[in-house]
Amino acid sequence: MNIALSDRAVNCIAGEWLPGRSPEIFVVHNPATAESLAELPLAGAEDVDAAVAAAAAAFPGWRRTPPQNRIQFLFRFRALLEQHASEIAQICTQENGKTFAESRAELQRGIENVEVACGIPTLMQGYNLEDVASGLDEIMIRQPLGVTAAITPFNFPAMIPLWFLPYAIACGNTFILKPSERVPLTARLLVDLLHQTGLPKGVVNLVVGAKPAVDALLRHPQVRAISFVGSTPVARYVYAEASAHGKRVQCQGGAKNYVVVMPDADLGMSAKIVSDSAFGCAGQRCLAVSSVITVGDASKQFTDNIVGIASGLKVGNGLDESVQMGPVITPTSKSRIESLIGKGLEQGGNAILDGRNPRIAGGEKGSFLGPTILTGVGRNNELTGTEIFGPVLAIQQANTLDEAIGILAGSAYGNQASIFTSSGAIARQFRYDAPCGNIGVNIGVAAPMAYFPFSGWKDSFLGVLHGQGKDGVEFYTDKKVVVERWPKEWSRKF
Repeated sequence: MNIALSDRAVNCIAGEWLPGRSPEIFVVHNPATAESLAELPLAGAEDVDAAVAAAAAAFPGWRRTPPQNRIQFLFRFRALLEQHASEIAQICTQENGKTFAESRAELQRGIENVEVACGIPTLMQGYNLEDVASGLDEIMIRQPLGVTAAITPFNFPAMIPLWFLPYAIACGNTFILKPSERVPLTARLLVDLLHQTGLPKGVVNLVVGAKPAVDALLRHPQVRAISFVGSTPVARYVYAEASAHGKRVQCQGGAKNYVVVMPDADLGMSAKIVSDSAFGCAGQRCLAVSSVITVGDASKQFTDNIVGIASGLKVGNGLDESVQMGPVITPTSKSRIESLIGKGLEQGGNAILDGRNPRIAGGEKGSFLGPTILTGVGRNNELTGTEIFGPVLAIQQANTLDEAIGILAGSAYGNQASIFTSSGAIARQFRYDAPCGNIGVNIGVAAPMAYFPFSGWKDSFLGVLHGQGKDGVEFYTDKKVVVERWPKEWSRKF
């Protein structure tokens, strides 16, 4: 399927598809083949201004649309997402590189958020109390903020926009999506399907740009809230800049996710699950396992098992159904990951499985790396504190659970940590003590369901309210408290 955009109209503003007005042209490449998928003029500040104006103009009418009516568009949107699931997954695979199965799975997680947002008539309800004082009643109601925006990354082109968009518009806000310019085609299709539901023009807008577009959103006085997912350095910039301009902000940052493997775990199954977590999506996900701590006697058997599993993974074009791991997103990312592996080895690491320079039939131009497993990566190794964001796994050894928890507690990140064990007491201690926002027990990727918040601690999250579920509703609404008194003597007498 040819998904190149001959008209280069990837921005949607007030329901119209328009090319960006910036002179900068960005070429979208397939990371598995290096072929050009689209050449797009990027959006700049002028395009963002137009999108904000469209969203602001649509807000009064959309806010006054009853919640029960607003969610009808989401019900129709969900049906269209299911109907076009294969098409969306194919485009996602072509521009991101992950396997078709991974693309289809991420879309399903996005659809689950649409389903949760369809419960807004209940989720958005306030509360009240009569007679807070004699003759006084008090009511808390939720109201939408106005114009909201999300800046989303390349690694989940379908899922992450749906962490935010359904909740924002179900709550009565209007919305601007700024996806990564590396993967705009999935976002384009999502917004196109959304408008096929009959959604009023301007309620959802799409701008595809780089830093100038981001800065315009962060500083625009009519944008009330910003959601962001990406690296921690950029998250810090977005949080500081948006906050300085009076906006509500939630920023999901980077990660260095640990798994602790106890000797009483099923070491064969643990290795299989950890391999899926470390090398799925080529390690380019914020919940990917990047460090394993084996405790006591678990080390040798677990290490042998995971090397055997990882070395057998088929790497290639994600549209090939037999492929189990696709490429990383760009040649630059590949070079960066290879450089980090080299530094890790120079600083004492040992590559027991080296995925650099794999031979991929037909993929000579692709950004491919094979699974890489390192041992001997100590606390002073640069890789210990670096988010590699690629298919690289480091294995460390600890003598006790307390020692293992101490190692992961030393990380600046706190996105996810998991443990593999058959002991309920050990699992409870880990759940209690591990300083991370998402905890897995015998789970490799502890990804919260849509009705739970996607948590994160320390440098993995900046803000108070997370994405998804009730946190999403809280983030996209303002609370208004009304105190009422109606004295009888003021009432008409009949």
